[in-house]
Amino acid sequence: MTITVRFFANLREELGCSESAIDATPNLTVAGVWEKSTNERPLPTNILSAINQEYSDLSRPVKDGDEVAFFPPVTGG
Repeated sequence: MTITVRFFANLREELGCSESAIDATPNLTVAGVWEKSTNERPLPTNILSAINQEYSDLSRPVKDGDEVAFFPPVTGG
């Protein structure tokens, strides 16, 4: 029972990894995934999150088998 966590762009460099896995627990939210996967490192401001490739807010519940991604705002040009 795991959740895949992916980090993109500067988060990947700051954390030193692009992917990790954490145990799924009851009542886990996106914010909780961040805390568990980064050893409770403070969440940077303006970071976006997604569950299974759909944008999500930090309070959304996460379940076993989900993929949670964290990334900075994306701009085009």
